[in-house]
Order: sequence, then structure tokens, then C-alpha cells
Amino acid sequence: MGKDPVAACVVFRNGQPSKKDYRHFNIKTVTGPDDFSSMEEVIYRRYKRMLDEGNQVPQLIIIDGGKGQLSSAMKSLEKLGLREKVTIIGIAKKLEEIYFPGDSVPIYLDKNSYSLKLIQQMRNEAHRFGINFHRDKRSSGMIKSELDEIKGIGPKTKEILLKTYVSPEKIKNASVEELEKHVGRSKAQILVNFYKNRP
Repeated sequence: MGKDPVAACVVFRNGQPSKKDYRHFNIKTVTGPDDFSSMEEVIYRRYKRMLDEGNQVPQLIIIDGGKGQLSSAMKSLEKLGLREKVTIIGIAKKLEEIYFPGDSVPIYLDKNSYSLKLIQQMRNEAHRFGINFHRDKRSSGMIKSELDEIKGIGPKTKEILLKTYVSPEKIKNASVEELEKHVGRSKAQILVNFYKNRP
């Protein structure tokens, strides 16, 4: 997991992604790479919030991982009183094994079955969502550090640029007219001059 581990949760409704319900979680209580404790924290925070807000909990929770991750998720569901109210399974990557709580023997779904394909789609969507978030976060960090070098570009302008552009390269390639729309003429000129003189 790196220095600032993040977990991704995706939601499907009627077999389709519901992107407005997707969430990222910065791991707060775990130091270092610990998949099991991180899983426990995220599941607790995700469903505690849903309960606090009076939202309906899902019919099925799919955990990306095998017995260990599933067991960690179960601890949180038990703390929240959801153990008997939600069906939860884990899918282990290597052989696409499906684990159920309390059962050490996995089941294998037919490789061509709609059920397995849907579970795989959900798992892959969670990976994609998580990877994109890391990439965007890294790009934001790069933009921030470059903008810190430019005299005349203050916090508000930085915030606008961070929201508008996903990488320093995009700011560098933007025309003065395009930048002007977002940050005004004088700031746009400062940016163009800075990037013109940069190798």
C-alpha cells in the first residue's frame, strides 16, 4: 500500500455501476501495509456512515480478497450489527475462488457463468477506480509543487488550476486565451512565461 493508502468502494445496482455511490477511503488507523486491518477499518467506516445517514445497506457485499480479508470485513459487520442482515463473500484473485464466511473451502463458479462475470466486473471496476484516484492524486501533487515555484500565483489560483487541469503538462500546453478564461489575463501570462522558460 504506500505512504498514503487508499481503498476504493464501488456500487452496482441492478447489475450496473452506480458511479454516484462510489467512494474512496484514506486509511486512517493503520500504519504500514496491513490489508486485513485496512479492510476492517474501511468496512466499518463505510457501513457505519450508511447506518448513521439512514441509508439502505446493500443486499450483497463483495470483498476483494480471500479468507483473511473476508474475516476482517466480518468483524466490522458484527460490530455494526449487520452480520445477519447482509450477505458477504470474498473473491480471491488467483483462481477466482469464492469464499463464504465461516467456510474454509471455496466454491468455483463456472468460468462462463453470468454470476462470475458480474463479480469479476465489479472487482475490476474497483481496481480501475482505485488506480485512477492514485494517478489523479499523484498528478495533483506534481502540479502543486510546480505552482509553488511561480511568483504571483496564489492559493486561490492554484486551487482553480488543480480543479481544471490534471497534470502540469496540460497547463504547459494550454494557450494564454484558455488559461485566461480560468484565472484572468495577468495570471495566464505569468503561467505562459513560466512554462516558456522551463525546459
